[in-house]
Amino acid sequence: MAKFEVYNDKKGEFRFRLKAENGKNIMASEGYKTKAACLNGIESVRKNSQDDSKFERLESEGGKVYFNQKAANGQVVGTSQMYASADTMETGITSVKKNAPTAEMVEV
Repeated sequence: MAKFEVYNDKKGEFRFRLKAENGKNIMASEGYKTKAACLNGIESVRKNSQDDSKFERLESEGGKVYFNQKAANGQVVGTSQMYASADTMETGITSVKKNAPTAEMVEV
């Protein structure tokens, strides 16, 4: 089953990552000062996961592609891994759309 993992980073900030059923990371969040803000980020991912306009498709300086998912206010709530091709990036976006709405939330 897909899941959102909530954890503390080395700076003591709260972060989440969305993992697919196969255990691979789909996207990760920025650092949040509070757990409540982190949980709000997860809810934003769930709420906006079905709106394709909330996915920003980008290319790194090295030529790899990745995506950001944005909240209704335009703030980035999640960033994907780097992909070798636009097709594999689109597969990642499809995975967010499929998994985010029903993914369980666990603390690690």
